[in-house]
Amino acid sequence: MRRFLRLFRVNKEEGIVAAVVLVAFLALNILFICYTFNGIAYVDDKHLGDILKHFVLSGFDPLTYKALTEWSDVYNVYRHPLLGFLVYIPSMVNQWILSITGINFCQFFAAIPLLFSAFYSSVFMYRIQRQLLELKCLDATLLTLLLFSFAYVMVSLIAPDHFAFSMFLLIFALYLSGKCIKEHRPLTILQTVLLFLATAGVTLSNGVKIFIDAFCVNGKKFFRPKYLLLAVIIPAALLWIFCRWEYRVFVWPEEMHRKQLKAQQHEKLKQIAYEQFLDTTQIADSAQRAKAFNQVLVKRAQAKYQRNRKMAYARHTGKPIAKGEFMRWTDITTPRWGTAVHNLFGESLQLHHDYLLEDTLRSRPVIVKYNSWYQYAVELLIVLLFVVGIWCGRKSRFLWMCLLGFAFDVALHLGLGFGINEVYIMTAHWAFVIPIAIGFLLQRCQWQWLRLVMILLVAYLWIYNGILLVGFIIS
Repeated sequence: MRRFLRLFRVNKEEGIVAAVVLVAFLALNILFICYTFNGIAYVDDKHLGDILKHFVLSGFDPLTYKALTEWSDVYNVYRHPLLGFLVYIPSMVNQWILSITGINFCQFFAAIPLLFSAFYSSVFMYRIQRQLLELKCLDATLLTLLLFSFAYVMVSLIAPDHFAFSMFLLIFALYLSGKCIKEHRPLTILQTVLLFLATAGVTLSNGVKIFIDAFCVNGKKFFRPKYLLLAVIIPAALLWIFCRWEYRVFVWPEEMHRKQLKAQQHEKLKQIAYEQFLDTTQIADSAQRAKAFNQVLVKRAQAKYQRNRKMAYARHTGKPIAKGEFMRWTDITTPRWGTAVHNLFGESLQLHHDYLLEDTLRSRPVIVKYNSWYQYAVELLIVLLFVVGIWCGRKSRFLWMCLLGFAFDVALHLGLGFGINEVYIMTAHWAFVIPIAIGFLLQRCQWQWLRLVMILLVAYLWIYNGILLVGFIIS
């Protein structure tokens, strides 16, 4: 335990960079809380729907605010099996404060893990650059600041969602795995299990990346029966069993209750509609009257279906591969190239002026183009630096480990289409691979003009994305 806690000790060199990041995102969180305080601080558990209805920050959900105000397993338990329990104690404290003061401090409780994630993500990203890639202080600082200049890394660190904490866990796992590679020692069964449970518990799909890391670190030893059974198969099976149990105990009763209320409301509205129908019809025969009323209901249902098809959430959601429990989240119709250019390497890294941080399921089109050529030039520059960095580090097992995790995200989002209509909100799950790859370029090339380009790029992204984000918050 002491050895583990020592990992979180921050030296002076790391502390300076981390402090800059922390101050920047502390300011953004304070600004965000100040400008949204009145709409949330006086909302109690009876008016939680108001938060969900009016909160708009791109595709992020304020489910954490809801859980902190009145605890329930509000997250999708198959995608975030342990996340609800992580907010249980803060939720109890917030509810106690709410009962005494009448003020809902959910925003403050939600900001704590965001600031923790910002601070320690920067610490471990800096360590990756300094200790694993052995870069100079300036280069490590630039690449760390580059990560936090990306648009949806910035947004994730003020959004009441899980993405920022996922980023911290993934960077932390890469650092530990990279240390194992460099020191020629394996990732132990216990380390693998703990990293998997922490990472997959927050976001199930990211648990796969821990197995990727373990494979890259341990090589053939990964497939030894003892390791495969105890570090991979049993933890994955137990987590899945826990997901099923969690659904039966916490989610299914709530779903049944909501369905019952919905059915009762439907019957009530149906009875009102029938009484209105009786006031207007001249049909005397009861059978004919019932038949005519059913035809009215069918027409209303068809009209409602046509209205729903015109809504943004229907128009911007592609056709799934199948309609099963998980395959319904896939998408085979949203264009891949446009998504890659304007969203994956576009909106993820540079915000768009048009439809700024609007929700795709409400008003924002799936594909939004930039207004100026230089924004595409910046995107191309980042991609080129990324690709050249990959080439420079092509012999590094550590880089290939990072790239395999990134490839998993690409396959999940661009291949299967999971979340493809708002793929940029997942930026925090993979964007750290870009500065790591560029680090291999800076490791190989000592050209001063390249450092100048990096300084200008980092400054531009911080200023450009920062101005738009602040403008959105205070508008």
